[in-house]
Amino acid sequence: MKRPGVMVLSILVLVLFHVFVDAGQNQRKTYIIHMDKSNMPADFDDHTLWYDSSLKSVSKGANMLYTYNNVIHGYSTQLTADEAKSLEQQPGILSVHEEVRYELHTTRSPTFLGLEGRESKSFFLQAETRSEVIIGVLDTGVWPESKSFDDTGLGPVPTSWKGECQIGKNFKASSCNRKLIGASFFSQGYEAAFGAIDETTESKSPRDDDGHGTHTATTAAGSVVTGASLFGYAAGTARGMASHARVAAYKVCWAGGCFSSDILAGMDQAIIDGVNVLSLSLGGTISDYYRDIVAIGAFSAASQGIFVSCSAGNGGPGSGSLSNVAPWITTVGAGTMDREFPAYISIGNGKKFNGVSLYSGKALPSSVMPLVYAGNASQASNGNLCTSGSLIPEKVAGKIVVCDRGMNARAQKGLVVKDAGGIGMILANTDSYGDELVADAHLIPTAAVGQTAGDMIKRYIASDSNPTTTIAFGGTKLGVQPSPVVAAFSSRGPNSITPEILKPDLIAPGVNILAGWTGKVGPTGLPEDTRNVGFNIISGTSMSCPHVSGLAALLKAAHPEWSPAAIRSALMTTGYSTYKNGKMIEDVATGMSSTPFDHGAGHVNPAAALNPGLVYDLTVDDYINFLCALDYSPSMIKVIAKRDISCENNKEYRVADLNYPSFAIPLETAWGEHANSSAPTVTRYTRTLTNVGNPATYKASVSSEMQEVKILVEPQTLTFSRKNEKKTYTVTFTASSKPSGTTSFARLEWSDGQHVVASPIAFSWT
Repeated sequence: MKRPGVMVLSILVLVLFHVFVDAGQNQRKTYIIHMDKSNMPADFDDHTLWYDSSLKSVSKGANMLYTYNNVIHGYSTQLTADEAKSLEQQPGILSVHEEVRYELHTTRSPTFLGLEGRESKSFFLQAETRSEVIIGVLDTGVWPESKSFDDTGLGPVPTSWKGECQIGKNFKASSCNRKLIGASFFSQGYEAAFGAIDETTESKSPRDDDGHGTHTATTAAGSVVTGASLFGYAAGTARGMASHARVAAYKVCWAGGCFSSDILAGMDQAIIDGVNVLSLSLGGTISDYYRDIVAIGAFSAASQGIFVSCSAGNGGPGSGSLSNVAPWITTVGAGTMDREFPAYISIGNGKKFNGVSLYSGKALPSSVMPLVYAGNASQASNGNLCTSGSLIPEKVAGKIVVCDRGMNARAQKGLVVKDAGGIGMILANTDSYGDELVADAHLIPTAAVGQTAGDMIKRYIASDSNPTTTIAFGGTKLGVQPSPVVAAFSSRGPNSITPEILKPDLIAPGVNILAGWTGKVGPTGLPEDTRNVGFNIISGTSMSCPHVSGLAALLKAAHPEWSPAAIRSALMTTGYSTYKNGKMIEDVATGMSSTPFDHGAGHVNPAAALNPGLVYDLTVDDYINFLCALDYSPSMIKVIAKRDISCENNKEYRVADLNYPSFAIPLETAWGEHANSSAPTVTRYTRTLTNVGNPATYKASVSSEMQEVKILVEPQTLTFSRKNEKKTYTVTFTASSKPSGTTSFARLEWSDGQHVVASPIAFSWT
């Protein structure tokens, strides 16, 4: 028998449980509602009235945040979980999805990519054509006063442009010009989540308070600016990839993140406005395509001839860490360039190490300085990370402090050292970052070192009762080799949603990139950083994505008849995956050769992409067949395609037959049922090539490191007698035994002696 006190306590716990459950169910969140617009009831003469009626039937006081007409048919609003569930049961509702929060994936590039000098002439012959292309950038907005938005020499705004220059705080209609032709902001989803924007800290306008949006926009299409640098680092002429293209900025990211309802509204508006290229350096949790707002919006854009470029993510070097993997999106990873910003460290035992830094203030004394490891100068459990208030002043005053990378911002650690009385910092990578070096404009004398050097320095400190060091800064160094290498942070394949589609598609420069910056914050973005700069150097796949967006704009100008898929094919099949000495591009995370799961089809090679010879083209119907191959239901497909699609019961749909410029063969899918059989197993992939060059005969060749699988291409020659002629071939993979490893790779090339049309082949076995 329960005692009375226990019974009362049990009842109280039960009541509190129901209170918390009810509170959770009654909490309002933003939802995106996909409507079946074609089945609007006859008693409505306007779809927005129907939308509003459906909403009011479950929540009389709710209002629509946005209505969407292009990327999807539907609207966004705030609902409780119960209201959302009730709404989803109504006729005419395709789906109701809770909003997702996305995060940002955060000069020498033109020279490194061959866009300056003789090789670039063909890109820049038609200035008028190039200036007709419009790049839409969805990001944190734009700083219109940047010199990179100078419109000198540009003609009138293209007649195809239908957008506006939206007025807001600190942003006037005159903020736009013939370079920055449009700017809009979308904040209703953000404000629904966080409340009204505090306009004392954020600009409720297209103005960029963060710097990320200005950096990506000017990387893609910044005007030519001579004498650009960050405190003298990377000095030279800055220019975007497509310096004559026009820019349209869509501010969808705020201090609290980027919300899917705002992103969707920005994409919807960009399509209406008439952009030719969409650049999105952001990503969220990966999900099926019918639930992925960026994938859904990108499908609508691609179906209207708009090239969509997205960052692969900064989740590397972990396997399967990619974002933005839909096959109608060009997914871009990050590599380095042949430029670095060296810092030189010498410790008391005579050993010397190379690091990197963008520090520009007062130099340290040339004499040796005392050295201490933060983990030995803190009482906090994570004191080695130099988190706020973690260091003991008596142990670090007047010393250079070794701080481990992680948890808080890299430059923030230096301020923690400074506040405790330290005079400098060595920022050491841990095993999470390996030997990858990322330079920062630190506020105190700082050198960043890789894990190997960092571990040696820490062992020295532990072995010496009076450890010392010196740090010197080496400015800008060019011609660094090997380059490029795949950045450790760059997200990797395989593609966890559709393993048969190889992602990333390619890599582009994404480490230590100089581009325009906001005047609102200093180069570190920290509140304490009051330095004002016109250009900044930062890293991430956020930086590699706009490189490809700009290159796509150049190809669109040169070949206006090319589809988004043709442009991507040209960039992929002409990319390079080896250095001039024949060795594979390195992966900085391992120090070994990278693979197509790291670099995709390879590093972009713009001059070759202009004249690829052949392309793998795709239409909207091809993507529909792909969705049928995934066994998507008609309602799932309609969410993406916005029209009724019936997959034919008597037709075989195969993901393997999507006309993609690369091949991914998940062996457990292709041969899993025969894994224990001694009989060979066979699978076939079909592809179609379109001739975009002169009449020619191409021959196939295959190189493979996998002995267990034979690869046969049929036919082995393709003869094209005219432009735009199409030829189909089949690749047959025959497995004689179970693979010995988990991954293996091959390469298929078609060549006519002038062009090489290359496709990576990636095998995986789980």
